[in-house]
Amino acid sequence: MDFSYPKNEKLKSRKTIDLLFTEGKSVSKFPLRLVYIPLQESDEKIKFGVSVSKKHFKKAVDRNYFKRVLRECYRLNKNLILDKINQPFAVMFFYQTKDRLSYQEINEKTILLFEKFITAIHSEQQ
Repeated sequence: MDFSYPKNEKLKSRKTIDLLFTEGKSVSKFPLRLVYIPLQESDEKIKFGVSVSKKHFKKAVDRNYFKRVLRECYRLNKNLILDKINQPFAVMFFYQTKDRLSYQEINEKTILLFEKFITAIHSEQQ
């Protein structure tokens, strides 16, 4: 099992990010939200990005902490997604609350959110 988060898995394309916000579908598990779109051509199975609201966390230190936590939760649990998808996706991961949850709580919610994402994808494909 590969627990890395290589550079080519990071969502950096401005066009793709704009597409996510205009045409993306969403699944939520409070306080996390996942917005996704299928990609046409990609060398990676998934392109992943994270976002934490400036509205909820005014200080960059706090936003960066939660972005690190979200990336770490993705890195450790991405095998839940990669084993079950058969086409490439662009995914954006949001932390949407003022509450300061612990790493364990965020990790548990991430696992539940990834399972919800998989079921949403499979229901769309049928």
